[in-house]
Amino acid sequence: MTRCRLCGSEAMASVVDLGATPPCESFLAADQLDQPEPAYPLHLQVCTDCWLAQIPPLITPEETFKEYAYFSSFSTSWVEHARAFVDGAVERAGLDASDAFVVEVASNDGYLLKHVVDRGIRCLGIEPSVNVGAAARDKGVPTLTEFLSPETGAAVRAEHGPANLVVANNVYAHIPDVIGFTQGLRALVADDGWVSIEVQHLLTLIEENQYDTIYHEHFQYYTVASAIRALASGGLTLVDVELLPTHGGSIRLWSRPAEVAGEPSERVADVLAREKAAGLQELSGYTEFSARVAKVRRDLLKFLIEAAERGETVVGYGAPGKGNTLLNHCGIRPDLLAYTVDRNPYKHGRFTPGTRIPILAPEQIAVDKPDYVLVLPWNLRAELTEQLSYVHEWGGRLVFPIPELSIVEVQS
Repeated sequence: MTRCRLCGSEAMASVVDLGATPPCESFLAADQLDQPEPAYPLHLQVCTDCWLAQIPPLITPEETFKEYAYFSSFSTSWVEHARAFVDGAVERAGLDASDAFVVEVASNDGYLLKHVVDRGIRCLGIEPSVNVGAAARDKGVPTLTEFLSPETGAAVRAEHGPANLVVANNVYAHIPDVIGFTQGLRALVADDGWVSIEVQHLLTLIEENQYDTIYHEHFQYYTVASAIRALASGGLTLVDVELLPTHGGSIRLWSRPAEVAGEPSERVADVLAREKAAGLQELSGYTEFSARVAKVRRDLLKFLIEAAERGETVVGYGAPGKGNTLLNHCGIRPDLLAYTVDRNPYKHGRFTPGTRIPILAPEQIAVDKPDYVLVLPWNLRAELTEQLSYVHEWGGRLVFPIPELSIVEVQS
């Protein structure tokens, strides 16, 4: 990467180089196992002028999201998170069912907007993936199959009117044209409206060794400081921020058109101070990350190898995108992880990209009674510890690889 995609600077510094991996959601069918599989460099860098962390845009959103394997509704806790968000957003933005309009960008399978529909509030999802957008429409959520651009935003506004609330959860990292996307958000929102964005916080990614959330779908990684600059590129101003536990640590950015924004809340200043204290506006905050990533890899491989030598069985739980970064970086194959399971039927019978680990239905764990279950979506630790409590029946244990290797004896 030669230039920052936000400010255009050539002052780019390496944070961590994870080698080359296939796109994390490109799960393989059985008849693809003997075919070549493309892999792309996965090298996180940071711009030392605007401090936006980013990877090179070697694949396009069109390659990833036209047919997508991730359905938000398969996470119980995520659906509840969306319900709670809608409750709070309705109050904050003063939404009235009689005249309000809500737009969600990257609305997936309607997991969030269905709560808006249930309130009788007019809404629209903008979702580029054909298959998950169809699932949203089946739930009664109006959904446009399209990527957001300034032109798309203007067309939706012209047809439906300006949105009182625009929601963009877990998408702001997924677009290489951050300036054009932000301009699209501004085109959608009413001149006195609100924009809510949820995105993983680079502060917790660095502090908690969450390197598996670095993958080709995520083109950039935000601090509040870099998000302020990104929002400003489209005419939006940050007015409030919330720290969330989702995805291991996220930020909810509340912004408004610059003309009506006013002064930011004290919480914005507080988080900016935390980021500065962690060294994320200078290179010192990034220099040790690569060494800590290497330790996560060594510890996990040591555990898996020693378990195999003892004749113990290890299987996985979940097939998330982050899991594929971890599996590929560690070089884990079926000799160390016999299979993984996932609640999403779309993935059953397929294989993880690069590492070719079979993906089965969750019921297989109770059939085989493995000694250990490696939990790949570690960010759902509380939810999955409860879901997997039944492994206690045969003395099985759960393994969480991040932020550091943790072996847990669960209670039934």
